[in-house]
Amino acid sequence: MPLSYKARKRWSIFAIVVALPLYIVVAVNLVEMFDRPPFLVELLIYVVLGIVWTFPLKKVFLGVGKPDPDAPPD
Repeated sequence: MPLSYKARKRWSIFAIVVALPLYIVVAVNLVEMFDRPPFLVELLIYVVLGIVWTFPLKKVFLGVGKPDPDAPPD
């Protein structure tokens, strides 16, 4: 069942305000849990983790910046 425009907008705000900062904290703690890797390896890990979070949320963010397609015309 596809999400409505309003639901996608709410979930995208939740993802940016709550889930993304938590994801950042988990990623930093995960890297620091092991001995600190060399700079380029650490940078590569952060770049990959920075890209990976977008794939599961791609459908949530689609069309959120556009006007509501279900809204009555003015």
